[in-house]
Amino acid sequence: MVRTTGRLAAAGVLLLSAQMLFPTHARADDTFKVAVGQRGNWDSSVSEIGQRAGIFKKHGITLDILYTQGSGETQQAVISGSVDIGVAIGSLGAVGAFSKGAPVRIIGAENTGAADLFWYVRADSTIKNLADTEGKTVSYSTAGSSTQGIVNAFISEKGMKAKPTATGSPSASLTQVMSGQVDIGWAAPPFGIDLIDQKKIRVLANGNDTSFKEQTVRVIATNVNTLTTRKDAVARYMDAYRETVNYMYTDPASLKVYADWLNITPELAKRSRDDFFPRDAVEPDKIIGLDKIMKDAVTYKYAAAPLTKEQLAELIQIPAPARK
Repeated sequence: MVRTTGRLAAAGVLLLSAQMLFPTHARADDTFKVAVGQRGNWDSSVSEIGQRAGIFKKHGITLDILYTQGSGETQQAVISGSVDIGVAIGSLGAVGAFSKGAPVRIIGAENTGAADLFWYVRADSTIKNLADTEGKTVSYSTAGSSTQGIVNAFISEKGMKAKPTATGSPSASLTQVMSGQVDIGWAAPPFGIDLIDQKKIRVLANGNDTSFKEQTVRVIATNVNTLTTRKDAVARYMDAYRETVNYMYTDPASLKVYADWLNITPELAKRSRDDFFPRDAVEPDKIIGLDKIMKDAVTYKYAAAPLTKEQLAELIQIPAPARK
């Protein structure tokens, strides 16, 4: 009996050694639920393109991606914990939510500057410029979004007198503009470029016509519980995000991935990137224009007071890149 037990023990050791040397199952990927404001914008497509190209998989990350009509919806999903990460959340909205005690933390910049966001009218509209808008309506996506912030800037900086109206996505905004429900719509490429070329709509202004040109307008955020309990996985998500951004600007294959996903031509995919999104705009590691963001947060009533240095350090926790 003793000998048998000894043989079983020895066999157990051998089996354990074999499992260590030749594991039968690879470690499961970490899965993140990711909410993204506006499906198809070049800058907000990093997670989608990276997953399709296998980059997130390489970092042990699997993404369950859902799309919202704007950053207000995205941010709420992060705050409630129904998603792990929110992409393309308005910077002002994030600051405002944090100032009110919401468990949101910024883990990266999503877009700096606002050349991609444009406002337009129907080609036959009598509106010629932003100041020529008294009694009119102007669209933004959702409350707390970068589009709402820019509309506020049009009013304060450019003398626009139109009434701000939440219209959701670019396609929903277009429907309301073309049917006469809203006078001025908003969009972002590739959406709307064909209509501009066909002279069905006329651009009045873009976000870089305001002071938003010099600040990070959208961010990547997570819930504080996710950041606390899954810190390593969040860091790997951001490493995969950085690698995908590099891929999107150095490898022509990324344009095909993007074009195939949206069922658009590679030419339109390239134009969307090259005409509206310089690489510096989508680099995730630095929030630009914090002083102006704080001032705007108070001016536009997102927050009662600017955040202190200590509060900013708590809100903004961008994981350091992995050492190579």
